[in-house]
Amino acid sequence: MADNLVIVESPAKAKTIKKYLGRDFEVLASYGHVRDLVPKEGAVDPDNGFAMKYQVLDKNERHVESIAKNLRKAKALYLATDPDREGEAIAWHLKEILAERGDLDGKDVHRVVFYEITRNAIREAVAQPRGLSLELVNAQQARRALDYLVGFNLSPLLWKKVRRGLSAGRVQSPALRMICEREEEIAAFLAREYWTLEGEGSHSSQSFPLKLIEYRGQKVEQFSFTSEGEAREVERTLRAAAGAGSDGSGELRVIAIDRKQRRRNPAPPFTTSTLQQEAARKLGFNARRTMRLAQQLYEGQDIGEGSVGLITYMRTDSVSLAAEAVHEIREVAARLYGAAEVAEEPRVYKTKSKNAQEAHEAIRPTSAAITPADVEGKIEEDLYRLYSLIWKRAVASQMSHALFDTVAVDALAGPDGEQRHLLRANGSTLVKPGYIAVYQEGTDDMKADDADHVLPPMEVGDGVRLTALAAEQHFTEPPPRYTEASLVKALEEHGIGRPSTYASIISTLQDREYVEMDSKRFVPTDIGKIVGRFLTQHFHRYVEYGFTAAMEDELDAVSRGEEEWTTPLDKFWKPFIQQVEKIE
Repeated sequence: MADNLVIVESPAKAKTIKKYLGRDFEVLASYGHVRDLVPKEGAVDPDNGFAMKYQVLDKNERHVESIAKNLRKAKALYLATDPDREGEAIAWHLKEILAERGDLDGKDVHRVVFYEITRNAIREAVAQPRGLSLELVNAQQARRALDYLVGFNLSPLLWKKVRRGLSAGRVQSPALRMICEREEEIAAFLAREYWTLEGEGSHSSQSFPLKLIEYRGQKVEQFSFTSEGEAREVERTLRAAAGAGSDGSGELRVIAIDRKQRRRNPAPPFTTSTLQQEAARKLGFNARRTMRLAQQLYEGQDIGEGSVGLITYMRTDSVSLAAEAVHEIREVAARLYGAAEVAEEPRVYKTKSKNAQEAHEAIRPTSAAITPADVEGKIEEDLYRLYSLIWKRAVASQMSHALFDTVAVDALAGPDGEQRHLLRANGSTLVKPGYIAVYQEGTDDMKADDADHVLPPMEVGDGVRLTALAAEQHFTEPPPRYTEASLVKALEEHGIGRPSTYASIISTLQDREYVEMDSKRFVPTDIGKIVGRFLTQHFHRYVEYGFTAAMEDELDAVSRGEEEWTTPLDKFWKPFIQQVEKIE
């Protein structure tokens, strides 16, 4: 029988790890959290130092029994749950349960942490165990207590004041407010009409777009022309100035050419937030699906020689990479794309997160040498697509900048002087692709960009044929509704939630039917608007973005050992319960 018992969350993770540890180790799964707060009033007692009452989850009782049974025959217990607050809490709860049963007597208990499931990482972690971090456990407990206190007090209030069966969450409520406020902005939006003058030029038998930038010596702004009559008058003036004949074409003269070189650097490797955003834009995955697939890639896939972890841990707000990983990525990039396309010096990305204790690496392949082509057809299609995205982003992050030649050509219609009319052609040529050969970041709202046209060679004094000219009507557009990508970005920018919670915030709003999707964008439902209005009216402070972000910062401080875990609870509880009682 094995002398050492290792506990992880999932059977898939257990299977991969078992392969690396050998016969002296038995690896079992806890199947996620083993216990939680009792699901009734009084599970958190604010009058007794926020004492928390836990119970083993029914669905996991048999797994706890199995762990206890195997532990009796072992000498040491290794708690190898995920390297974050939730993982630390699972390890702590399991240790507490086993200690209460007397199953730990005479046993060595170790906490092991790793950020990738590879032979070296696992063996190194087991060789260098640490104790449990009560700071991380306390931060998770404080979050759980806060969420319980909000849910157990707000939900009955919503039942009483709005409708039975409703619920409200501490972190979901500001996100709902965000979506509702955007809808209100859209409803209140008044479109403004404006017109632009756009044409087509030709030189050396090559056509390109032109745009009016100066009229009668004045710079053309968005609202320079606000009616059709005005725009048509400008069109007639320009045609006359260009000497347009019966066929409508006229002559322009090049008076200025501005040539520049533009560099574009690669984006850093993925954090949880940027992975969710890009997977939504490029693959059409929602945040929950992205995290489920990323977890499977992290825990291990069989690509021919048994299960192997393909990516590093997927809950992270760090953009940094380990030096060995950078070295390998650069070697692989040089081999596949040529040494000239790799950045001269290793690119170092700095993480902005204040919470350095939990910050580890960005999401990257465990081995850049395992290319997307190596796994294609060996793992599920969606897993392949997500792995490919992660691999390309990580490899691109160490490649050279892309270099563009940009050119702006100003052409005159009619004589030069104080009353002149200028049209501009913008062009851009990709001179050196660099990282773009591998990966280009997506955008949420694509805008037409005339800078991507390749212009023919031109010099000052050259003639340009004006082959077409038209006044185009436009209307200003309301702010767009949030997509999954833009909502995750907004949550992160406002400091709402953490890498481990973005997906659950969104899925909770959908599960409660407070929001629905229309053309991949969030729209609040009628009941979502009512709940949002009720919370904003009566609990304004608690749906404030700044308040929620400050609470996240306090939980971070608890995780770093800078604050007692009850401090944020003390600050929160009294004003909150007073407000609940006032409304009741």
